[in-house]
Amino acid sequence: MDRFIPNRSASNFDLLTRGWKVKENQMESSIAYRKLLAEALDLDLARIFAFKNMPPAAVKPVPWVPLTKYAKPRRHIPQGLEDMKDAPGLLDDFHLNLLDWGSGNVLALALGNTVHLWDASTNTASELVTIDDENGPITSVSWSPEGQQIAVGLNNSEIQLWDSTSNRQLDTLRGCHRSRVGSMAWNKHILTTGGMDAQIVNNDVRIRSHIVQTYRGHREEVCGLKWSPSEQKLASGGNDNLVHIWDASMASSNSTGRWIHRLKDHTSVVKALAWCPLQSSLLASAGGNSDQTIKFWDTHLGACLNSVDTGSQVSALMWSQNEMELLSSHGPTQNQLTLWKYPSMVKRTELTGHTSRVLYMSQSPDGCTVASAAADETLRIWNVFGDPKVAKTAPKVNPEPFSRVNFIRKSNICPRTPHVLQSYRADVSDINEREIGLDHPNTIKSYGDLSVFYYRLQHMEMALK
Repeated sequence: MDRFIPNRSASNFDLLTRGWKVKENQMESSIAYRKLLAEALDLDLARIFAFKNMPPAAVKPVPWVPLTKYAKPRRHIPQGLEDMKDAPGLLDDFHLNLLDWGSGNVLALALGNTVHLWDASTNTASELVTIDDENGPITSVSWSPEGQQIAVGLNNSEIQLWDSTSNRQLDTLRGCHRSRVGSMAWNKHILTTGGMDAQIVNNDVRIRSHIVQTYRGHREEVCGLKWSPSEQKLASGGNDNLVHIWDASMASSNSTGRWIHRLKDHTSVVKALAWCPLQSSLLASAGGNSDQTIKFWDTHLGACLNSVDTGSQVSALMWSQNEMELLSSHGPTQNQLTLWKYPSMVKRTELTGHTSRVLYMSQSPDGCTVASAAADETLRIWNVFGDPKVAKTAPKVNPEPFSRVNFIRKSNICPRTPHVLQSYRADVSDINEREIGLDHPNTIKSYGDLSVFYYRLQHMEMALK
């Protein structure tokens, strides 16, 4: 019964001693009577007896001040040229690759039958080699990873290897192609070449029988070749508007490799290819005058993540080594270099100055400076990506989740994914979740980083929207 004892400090006993008169016909339950009573007694109808303490007095509210969101300062992008040099005799051929900046900080540019070298460290120029007219012109140049050897592709289907320090020819690779060699890419001691004969050949430059593998999939000239940062995947673009992804781990010596993805979304020749250094599975590709788009691919799934219409021909693409930014070089009408912020694809800046279409572009070893060569026969040097700094390291390359599985049903892992992605077929066999342990969530972690797995699923859903 102690719970019904009034609290003295909270009770209002003055109400017991006050008197008032109320009309007999006034209904005690009426709202008017309650208002009249409150006005007569100058109170808000507080209870006479209170059985708990009075609530604490309200604290004066502190005015709310909105917080200012921290904004990362925008990086300053120089708008002017670092340098400009004449390039007389530069071939105006969109399909070729005549410019490359090696790891030794030496820029190689092929002008007609001659390879010119420019040492960016000492600002000195020299000639490496001049090819005979019956073998020329030069159709591609590519530095080896250590920056001392340079491969020179010729119009007569041969590839010459030169030592840049001694200006001495090391070897000539024959029998790779039946026509001109327009694209090349190095993977350690393997020189990958692409020709007008639509073939891609891996050449081991250490041995006499240098042809170790051939990739067949293109129907016309191979215009672009790029190895991924992990050196496990090769991207190729061709005059047949196709992009192919090849897996080096699936290849064997003296064999014909088969593509793992054939990407058909472009509507014009594909020469511009660039692997993102900060996301190992992200590839950017761009098309020629009839296409004018930059497309982004998840090379694990072979899915297009995004496509951006640039409004002009795209001849080359370069990723920043430190930021998620992409540089593209273009043809008419502006003949500009455009810097994009990825993934929003907002234009950061446009660098203009060339008076004809930009044909070739290459990046310095520190990743800050870019060289562009155009049909106006000029070579321009741009400081696009800022001062050198420690690059963000790419995630450690782990065995890809489910890389050993040819066919996986995804209905239990990603129930929101449309039915069209119910399965992924890479070959012929049929394996369900229980057979490889995917029916238990703890097992997924053993196949690789779970966050990477969900990242791929997210982009897979984005590609379908």
